[in-house]
Amino acid sequence: MEPTVDVASLRKEYTFTGLYRRDLQANPFEQFNLWFAESVKTRGDHELNAMTLATASKEGMPSARVVLLKGVDERGLVFFTNYESRKACHLAENPHAALNFNWTWLERQIQIEGSVTKVSRAESENYFNMRPIGSRFGALASHQSSVIMNREQLERQLEEVKRRYGDKGPLAPENWGGYRLIPTRFEFWQGRQNRLHDRFLYRRLMDGSWQIDRLSP
Repeated sequence: MEPTVDVASLRKEYTFTGLYRRDLQANPFEQFNLWFAESVKTRGDHELNAMTLATASKEGMPSARVVLLKGVDERGLVFFTNYESRKACHLAENPHAALNFNWTWLERQIQIEGSVTKVSRAESENYFNMRPIGSRFGALASHQSSVIMNREQLERQLEEVKRRYGDKGPLAPENWGGYRLIPTRFEFWQGRQNRLHDRFLYRRLMDGSWQIDRLSP
């Protein structure tokens, strides 16, 4: 079947700005926070914490999906999910992952790679209890990544959870919680004309410091 859009002809020229070594922070977390703040300032009406999470099974079969960043500090970047989901099964088998932020309005991307570990139970429970009650109900109603017969089945499960827990809502279930990606590599990408983009790679060294290299586009 032929596509309805000529995808080969879709093209964008990147014209906003460049990225130079002198502009970079020595610490990639500081550079990330700087770019994140600029993104919020320019497009605060979007889910700017949306990021693509790529995982792989023990056989090396990759999978990617969009999740939401819910915490970042020098320890790493945090997201939450069902511990029985496909991504969680991958991380149990292969505790390494990659993240990608794509902020098209600034012609920027950030790629982050590293190892992944679960956050503490207290962190997971604290965040779960901050969520809107509808999201907490949904976390219990959905057996994430499992096959269901139809939408009606899911809605019946949601109504059952609501009846069970009432207006106070549920506490965090044991099969739900957070992960922290501990970076060993950051790449900051700035679009440039003629596809000669600016790319800077931060690599964590054995002593904990970061080496910065410019990459060919």
